[in-house]
Amino acid sequence: MKGMYGEKPLAKPEKSEETGLLVDEGQTHILVVWNDDVNTFDWVIETLVEVCGHSVEQAEQCALLIHTKGSYGVKQGDIDVLKPMCEAICERLISATIEEMAN
Repeated sequence: MKGMYGEKPLAKPEKSEETGLLVDEGQTHILVVWNDDVNTFDWVIETLVEVCGHSVEQAEQCALLIHTKGSYGVKQGDIDVLKPMCEAICERLISATIEEMAN
């Protein structure tokens, strides 16, 4: 199933301490990318670099975590910043959602 902004995901993404995002009080949402059996690692990596501004190394780590854990929070921030990124990722036929961060 392809994700779109506003869909409720099946499970909350796990946050990894060694590769997780830094928590900032002003950043209240997480952009979550979901694993599938269709998109290649290269396509997901290219998308994260182009859409989210990740370095190649950061995008590779995210892609591996997406693959092994089923989903991963690739970016956190304000909803107004994340929404166009989520839409751009979904336009590339990669499943993505935006989650509100737990306090």
